[in-house]
Amino acid sequence: MPLVERLSSVRPAKPVIGFVALLAVLFLCAYGAGSAAGPAAPGMRPSGTLPGAPQQPGSGDSMDGMDGMSGMGGMG
Repeated sequence: MPLVERLSSVRPAKPVIGFVALLAVLFLCAYGAGSAAGPAAPGMRPSGTLPGAPQQPGSGDSMDGMDGMSGMGGMG
């Protein structure tokens, strides 16, 4: 069996190669659109404190960061 025939039998079918190429093109388009749009939530910060970040004093209760939800303390 010649080398060309052996290689053609091992190679995946043309529709499989086309599908993989289509996935690559769609990924590149989605990546480009996401890069152009920018971050989804630019004001978000990690929950941990960063070195040099200003410290915010806590209110002392277990519901820090839940302003406006004072009536919810007895639930749970």
